[in-house]
Amino acid sequence: MSRAFVKEDANNLPEELPERQVSVLPNYVTPQGRAGLESRLAELIEARKSLISGKSDDPLQGQQLRLLERDLRYYEARLKSAILVNNSGPGTGEVRFGARVTVKDSAGTTQEFSIVGEDEADAASGKISWASPLASALLGARPGASVSLVRGSIETKLEITAVRYSN
Repeated sequence: MSRAFVKEDANNLPEELPERQVSVLPNYVTPQGRAGLESRLAELIEARKSLISGKSDDPLQGQQLRLLERDLRYYEARLKSAILVNNSGPGTGEVRFGARVTVKDSAGTTQEFSIVGEDEADAASGKISWASPLASALLGARPGASVSLVRGSIETKLEITAVRYSN
């Protein structure tokens, strides 16, 4: 008989979930990144309260609770280890943590990146981790400088055209 239409035994759910991997690198955060961690932790605490108050014998609820508690441990650890770096205001022109950097490639295409903490990174929004290869290439450079980004056998030259910091 095909297993496609057989209800799985709820007791087959794993009792232990693997912990979320916590980076061994320093946990640098921007003020916005710290606020994001605090907000996520508050959301998880509320979700946990809501789940506990809806007492049920549903084994999926137990699984959801274990998942929430695992994520709570992760975000608590990340907040505890957070090192706030506030580089707002007038900068030195040098690319540092928290900078918004505009670069131009050899084809003349420009892109902007913000160098942020690991938990705040979101490539789709142009936010890159300070530990990423691109950020490593940019850190310490100034407008007008060229940096090289090597990905496999491909080397890309980028010219830094602007460095800004939030006020």
